[in-house]
Amino acid sequence: MRIAVTGSNGKVGRAAVARLLADGHDVIGFDLDGTRGAGFTRVELSDYGQTLDALLGVTARHDGVDALVHLAAIPVNGLVPDATTFHHNMAVSFNVFHGAHRAGIRTIVYASSINAMGYPFDEPPPYLPLDEEHTAANNTYGLGKVLEEAMAGQLVRWDPAFSITALRFTNVVDEYSSFARAGELDYRRDLLGSYVDVRDAALAISLALDRASPGFEVYNVAASDTGLTIPSAQLAAAWFPGVPLRKELGEFETLLSIDKAADRLGYVPRHLWREN
Repeated sequence: MRIAVTGSNGKVGRAAVARLLADGHDVIGFDLDGTRGAGFTRVELSDYGQTLDALLGVTARHDGVDALVHLAAIPVNGLVPDATTFHHNMAVSFNVFHGAHRAGIRTIVYASSINAMGYPFDEPPPYLPLDEEHTAANNTYGLGKVLEEAMAGQLVRWDPAFSITALRFTNVVDEYSSFARAGELDYRRDLLGSYVDVRDAALAISLALDRASPGFEVYNVAASDTGLTIPSAQLAAAWFPGVPLRKELGEFETLLSIDKAADRLGYVPRHLWREN
């Protein structure tokens, strides 16, 4: 397939491009920064005209794409004022989703977030491990992610062939220096102890493209273990006393359920911090 990747020069974007190229796809990156050449076009995605035009075709780059991976965004709260984060990310996602619809692109995989599930969990989750049935926003970045999911769910109603997959990534890591704190009880509490290696994030993108079907689906993407040396059942009891467990936990099993991604996408994380 010919696949466009927005945010191709970001942490996940670079890994996704490398993975998709290794899978044998033709990849074109859209971002504000990148290496000049056949695999990249500079696009201001907050401009709908540029976005639609780039999706329809770019001379000397492509004459249409088969699928789209949307990763471009202001990645966290705090880099710019809150209202700027919200307005920018919502405008970009609308431009990309609606532009893809107008361009006849019927397969989108995009980055949602643990921020759409209640991060940083000052309000305890309703149960653990936490799955995709729970949606909550507690900051402006998360509010944007919740609304992006709602928008995607409506857009697929407009066309019975349209497929949009939201991947709720937790903290994506490409190095493990911070895991020296793995024995501290307060480490990664705001993430339910979770993390995901950037290579496994790229794997999830590849699998979601391969298994895409019409409609809208949401999948959690995390490592299969926590980022701590404290057993998961102890973490759950200490962090969220009284919150029910929906199953018996393995010793270091993730508290952010990846069962749906495993069952439907065949997602099995391959890069765990305790094996590095």
